[in-house]
Amino acid sequence: MSVVAILLGFSMLVAGGFLAAFLWAVRSGQFTDRHTPAMRMLFDDDRKDRRETSNHPSS
Repeated sequence: MSVVAILLGFSMLVAGGFLAAFLWAVRSGQFTDRHTPAMRMLFDDDRKDRRETSNHPSS
């Protein structure tokens, strides 16, 4: 029975750590821009292609 109490205490400690990390991320602004990351995947290849063609001199 004492093992269950130890594991329960440890799981609460780990859960509290994850909650603290999540709250820190929210307060530091990690989740403020919800629109740009979704749009970024649509335009990454286009910007990459433009960079590759602009670096090569045209003949």
